[in-house]
Amino acid sequence: MTTFMDTQRVYTLRWRCRRGMKELDVLLTRYLERDYYKVPLPQRQAFESLLEMADPDILDYILGRKTPENRELSLVIARLSVAGD
Repeated sequence: MTTFMDTQRVYTLRWRCRRGMKELDVLLTRYLERDYYKVPLPQRQAFESLLEMADPDILDYILGRKTPENRELSLVIARLSVAGD
């Protein structure tokens, strides 16, 4: 049963996936739709913290220019990197 809070949460996360770069929009939204509710809570929290970051930082992680120190964030980035598959 979907509650109002669940629906509101999805709406908020979907809105936060909207970025200044279309490529990031696609990757983040696809992760939200395919993986977000399948992964453990710490990874969901890591994804939400990722949405707080600036687009260039997110892109650096996805392209491998930077490596997250947080293990959970590393797992999210790995899934994002293959989200287009």
